[in-house]
Amino acid sequence: MDLALLRTFVTVHRAGSFTRAAALLGLSQPAVTSQIRTLERQLGRPLFLRQARGVTPTSIGDELAHKAAPHLDALVEITEAGLDDESSLRTLHLAGPPEFTAERALPALTELTGEDGQPFALRASFGTAEETLEGLAAGHHDLAISTARPRGALLTATALCDEEHVLLAAPRWADKIGPQAPRHEGARALEDVPVIEVHESLPFVSRYWASVFDSRPAAPGTVIVPDLRAVLACAAAGAGLAVLPRYLCAPALERGEVVALHEPAVPPLRTYFLVVRTGTLAMPHVARAHEWLLQSAAEWC
Repeated sequence: MDLALLRTFVTVHRAGSFTRAAALLGLSQPAVTSQIRTLERQLGRPLFLRQARGVTPTSIGDELAHKAAPHLDALVEITEAGLDDESSLRTLHLAGPPEFTAERALPALTELTGEDGQPFALRASFGTAEETLEGLAAGHHDLAISTARPRGALLTATALCDEEHVLLAAPRWADKIGPQAPRHEGARALEDVPVIEVHESLPFVSRYWASVFDSRPAAPGTVIVPDLRAVLACAAAGAGLAVLPRYLCAPALERGEVVALHEPAVPPLRTYFLVVRTGTLAMPHVARAHEWLLQSAAEWC
């Protein structure tokens, strides 16, 4: 079987689209379509179901991708690294949410970039869970940090750590509503407090309200800014309440710039996953980064 056909097939499987696969491979879409049809004729079975938007693999397609992808990745590793592995500096491409990646993952991984053993170069990009996993599947990244566990066998996820969420605001808001009000009155005591969030859908506040108060937030977002660090800055400035990961707001809490408005017996948690393409942990630089992050995470929780 032609390895070029398999490479095209795996790229289409990861990209979920002939168009995106063609761009990744530097080929025309008709050329990609032709190669997939050739492979389907050789196997005597359809590999994809064509849809209005992209393609969906058949069961045979999923099985072939699961078997072939790790070996193709290993061949790419050999080709890119060359014959003299000791003199080659491998590059690790990491992707994840901006705040967690910047505050946790990158400081940990930079310890490996200059070590005497087998250092590697590091490239990082930020994105949502959906963008990150899609980029990983398409081969743009080697390692991804995600708050969503991927489905299917193409990606392998390992629980990395849990983050605790804290409901907080500047001290003047706590003084206004009373330090015990949320505990006794539930979410009603917070209805008049402006909300600071990363998105109009209020993902952090809504998750907290559902978990702790068994309700939905009544107030819409007053300040919407797509970075949790900016949310913290706005909260400290007195713009309203916010729900933030404890690792991110702990220093501000210690300094008294913000205060917790509520201390539930069981705080809401969110799990981060460390995700790779199945089979790529055979690559030394990916395996070392994966193991190092898991070890580092034991100190974060």
